[in-house]
Amino acid sequence: MGEEVDQQEFSRADRTRHREKVRRNLDVFARMLREARFDTDDPMTGLEMELNLIDEAGDPALKNAEVLEAIADPDFQTELGQFNIEINLAPAKLREGGLTTFEDSLRRSLNDAEEKAAKVGAHQVMIGILPTLAEGHMTLDSLSANPRYKLLSEQILNARGEDITISISGRERLATTADSIVPEAACTSTQFHVQTSPDQFAAYWNAAQCIAGVQLAVSANSPFLLGRELWRETRIPLFEQATDTRSEELKAQGVRPRVWFGERWITSVFDLFEENVRYFPALLPVTDEEDPLEVLESGGTPLLPELRLHNGTIYRWNRPVYDVADGVPHLRVENRLLAAGPTVADTIANAALWFGLVRYLAESERPLWSQMSFSAAEENFHVAAQLGSDAQVYWPGLGQVRATELVLRRLLPMARAGLDAWGVPGEESDRYLGIIEQRCLTESSGAAWFVERVRERGGEDRYDALRATLLDYTERMHTNEPVHTWD
Repeated sequence: MGEEVDQQEFSRADRTRHREKVRRNLDVFARMLREARFDTDDPMTGLEMELNLIDEAGDPALKNAEVLEAIADPDFQTELGQFNIEINLAPAKLREGGLTTFEDSLRRSLNDAEEKAAKVGAHQVMIGILPTLAEGHMTLDSLSANPRYKLLSEQILNARGEDITISISGRERLATTADSIVPEAACTSTQFHVQTSPDQFAAYWNAAQCIAGVQLAVSANSPFLLGRELWRETRIPLFEQATDTRSEELKAQGVRPRVWFGERWITSVFDLFEENVRYFPALLPVTDEEDPLEVLESGGTPLLPELRLHNGTIYRWNRPVYDVADGVPHLRVENRLLAAGPTVADTIANAALWFGLVRYLAESERPLWSQMSFSAAEENFHVAAQLGSDAQVYWPGLGQVRATELVLRRLLPMARAGLDAWGVPGEESDRYLGIIEQRCLTESSGAAWFVERVRERGGEDRYDALRATLLDYTERMHTNEPVHTWD
C-alpha cells in the first residue's frame, strides 16, 4: 500500500488500457499455475505489524515522517495516517524457531524504535484503534505525505460520489461522516503470511476463512472509536465502511464491497484473482511497461504489477498474494483481520494459533469447509468481532458453542498438532498456545481489559478516562507480560 504512484490523474483511455493489461496479467498467471512455475519448497512464514503513535498525554501524535526519519530503519515504513507506522519482519521458517525469532526480533526492533521516536515526542502503541482519536483527527490533513494515499482517497470518494458514512452500533452508537479515507487509517492490524503451493492454496485459504471468527473472539483489541464503546473489534465494521466505494443504491443492488469476507469456498487461488478482475474496477489504473507474456516466454518471471496493484486495493480479510523473490514466484495467504498487541507475546501467541490451525485444517483428510456453509463462517466472523470472548459461534459437530469453549475443547489440540507438523519445538508451542489457553480460561483480551478500566473511571470525562487508560495500557505493553496476567 505504501508504493509510490506517480500518476495523479487518469483518463478514460488509461482505464481501458489498464483493464486490458490486468486481464493479460491474469491470463499469464493462469498459464504459470498450469506450468507449475512456483517456489513450493520449505515454505516461509512472515509477519507485519502496524503501530499507532501517541504523545506524552496519550493523544495521537501526527509525526510518522519525523519518527521514521529518527528510526532510520528500512524495516519501518509509512502507513496511511500520520499517526501510523508499520514494521515488516524478515520471513522465517517455523521449524527453525521462527516464532521465537519473530518475538525476539520484534521486541528488539520496537524497543530500539521507541527510544528513537521518544526523542521527537512520539511513542508506539500496539492497539487496533487509538482510543483517543477524535473527530478533529478525521480530516485529510491527517493522511501521510505519500501522494498515493491522497490519490487513493480521491479515487474512493469519486467512485462513491458522496462522503463516507460511518455508522456502528455496539454498547454505544456512533454515526459520523468523513470526506476522506482517514477513518481507514484508524484501523491498524497485524498480518500473518504463510507461503503455500498452488495445489494447497485453496485449502489454506478456506481453512483461514473457517477460523476467522475464532481468531477475533480470543484476540479482540479495538473496543473504542471516537470516544464511543462499540464492538470488541471495532476495526472490522470501521474498515468495511471506511473504504466502501458503493453508494446506497449500489449496495441495494448487491454490488460487492471492496472490504470483503468473500462469498464462497474456493478450489484454486485463481478463483480469487479472477474475482478481483471480474467484480472490481481499478482504483489506481497505473499501467506498467512490462509485457508479462514476453517475459514468461523468454524464461523470466513476470512481476504482474497491474494484477498485484489491483489486488492491493481489494481488502479481503484473508488475501491472496503473488510475489517474486530472487526471480522465483511464490504464493502466500495473508491473514489481515487481527489487531496488534496488547503485547508482543500476545501477538506471537495469535500467530501460533493461526499457523497451527491453518496447517492442521488444510491437511485434514475431511475438509472442515465441506461440513460448514460459507455463510456460517462469515456470520461467525461478524458475531465474534462484535462480542469477542462472549461470542457464540457455529462449529460442525457441535452447533452453536461459546468461542472460548471451542478453542479449549477442540482447537488448541488441533493447533498443537499443526505446529508439530511445521516442526515447531514443543517448548515454543507450549508457551504460545498456553497464552491462548489462559486467555480463554480467564476470558480476557486487550478489548475486555480496556473496557473494564474505562468503566472503572466512569465518573471522569470520557476522553480523560481514555487517555489515562491508554497510558496505563502502554506501560503494561512494555513489560511483555501477556494481557491475561494484567490486573
